[in-house]
Amino acid sequence: MNLFEIAALLIGLSALFGFINHRFVGLPHSIGLVIIALLASGAVLLADLVMPSADLAGVVETGLRHIDLAATLMNGMLSLLLFAGAVHVDLDELAQRKWAITLMASLGVLVSTVLIGGAMWAILDLAGLHISFAWALVFGALISPTDPVAVLGLLKTVRVPPLLEAKIAGESLFNDGVGVVVFTVVLALATGGGAHGGEFGGLDIAELFVGEALGGAVLGIVAGYIAYAGMRRIDEHNIEVMITLALVFVTYAVALRLHLSGPIAVVIAGLFIGNQGARFAMSDNTREHVFQFWELIDEILNSVLFLLIGLEVLVVGADLVHLPLALAAIPVALGARFVSVAIPIKLLSLRERFEVGAIRILTWGGLRGGISVALALSLPEGKEKSAILAATYAVVVFSIIVQGLTMKRLVGRFNFFGADREG
Repeated sequence: MNLFEIAALLIGLSALFGFINHRFVGLPHSIGLVIIALLASGAVLLADLVMPSADLAGVVETGLRHIDLAATLMNGMLSLLLFAGAVHVDLDELAQRKWAITLMASLGVLVSTVLIGGAMWAILDLAGLHISFAWALVFGALISPTDPVAVLGLLKTVRVPPLLEAKIAGESLFNDGVGVVVFTVVLALATGGGAHGGEFGGLDIAELFVGEALGGAVLGIVAGYIAYAGMRRIDEHNIEVMITLALVFVTYAVALRLHLSGPIAVVIAGLFIGNQGARFAMSDNTREHVFQFWELIDEILNSVLFLLIGLEVLVVGADLVHLPLALAAIPVALGARFVSVAIPIKLLSLRERFEVGAIRILTWGGLRGGISVALALSLPEGKEKSAILAATYAVVVFSIIVQGLTMKRLVGRFNFFGADREG
């Protein structure tokens, strides 16, 4: 299959499954796509059992492998999805919860990585699959960040107080970039890929963090300002939409070339354009066109991504060997998420107030998604990869379907809008 045929297949299936969900199922769009795609994958596997000579699963799996979800998402779709999410976030509300977001997106990711890594290392050891602690940390790093695409999609269907929504959205946007940096560090530790091919030491770790995270933030500010300055000098909505599109592609490409954090760079640029740019560089007509354009991009790519998550079960495989491990990873990930959210909030509650149930809502609303699957698929081949991939897929599917479908009920228990309760 060539690139055009792959795109045609994915968009066609996204439209078909989206129609089926909207017309007959009625679930939130992203969750419905995942479930229908999972059912379609199950039907393919079942057809293979009934007619093994057709090798239908093998044909579909070969086609999916041509897509290379890891490269497609991390070097293509992710930049557009992150910018589309960031451009709609209110920076004022984000600033009011800046310390909570900063701590959860940094300390929270590190705490979760260590807790998940330690627990899974012990579980794997008991199961007789002996891997190094560094490889266990690799799983902890790739599954710890909440997925901004899944989280922002969830927030479209669940009504929460603005400041709590800002915490959920802001954390998901920034911990994604931090999580990729942490993943890069621990993967280098696991594979021994230090500077100049030597051992990976403390200096290498410091260089990665400073270079990727802070460098990405600076790049995002500079690129966002250049686009903003250009947009202030004209009033032509088509060109200004093109400027925002160019901003995303050029910023992410430069970040990859300079080994900076592309996710952090495009998030910062998106926040800049969506707030400062929308207020001072766009007319009402331009603002409407820019935001509608990015809403459409978000909807299309969101649909394709969640379709791929559902179909990727055919790549992960029907291998049941790692099923107990995969199921064990779900409560481990949830427990680590609870602790990594509770620590920052308890520390900050000494000086500021948080909404009732904030810890429980942030824990259950921390959905994992395509980024975790893509990082797992990008791992080098080896005995560790199949186990990590199975555990990753189980956590992702559980979080999207179970947590996503029950989040509204959980939020409703706190009656935020029936009584103004904060504490």
